[in-house]
Amino acid sequence: MTKLYFITSNKNKLIEVKSIIADVEQIDLDLPEIQELDARKIIEEKLKEAVKNNSGEFFCEDTSLYINSMNGLPGPLIKWFLESVKDKGIFDLVERYEDKSAVAKTIIGYTDGENMAFFEGEVEGDIVSPRGDRAFGWDKLFQPKGSNKTFGEMTLEEKNKFSMRKKALIRLKNYLDEVKK
Repeated sequence: MTKLYFITSNKNKLIEVKSIIADVEQIDLDLPEIQELDARKIIEEKLKEAVKNNSGEFFCEDTSLYINSMNGLPGPLIKWFLESVKDKGIFDLVERYEDKSAVAKTIIGYTDGENMAFFEGEVEGDIVSPRGDRAFGWDKLFQPKGSNKTFGEMTLEEKNKFSMRKKALIRLKNYLDEVKK
């Protein structure tokens, strides 16, 4: 039986993944990450690199933040925005606009070495002044619709009620269950 590997160095993401797909192993590959506004292209390149020197089934993900008043920026570039201007700087940029809405989206790419498939999950919400002490990326800035808390103020259980990663993982799991019948 072929092993299923989740390409990540992030242990928190692995915990979330294992709560949906228990039979997965972490693999930390140093893969180049192209800079691109299309998250699918970023994931596709990573998966192509992963299968060049490794065997098995692989998946990786990109979780992006699309701010509507900024025409979808930063999108997949969120990591670099956070590194450069921090969460407070992103809030300061958005605060100037009337529209503070955003979409948090996870795209998972999967390959068995020959075929590639993508699975998405998204959550709508708003950019708010940073709140919370759970510092995981931009969690302190994003308040999902239907909640009065930011992701940064939520427990993992609370966050999973909204989680875009969970939605995408369930779609991947359903696909794998169907393929392996």
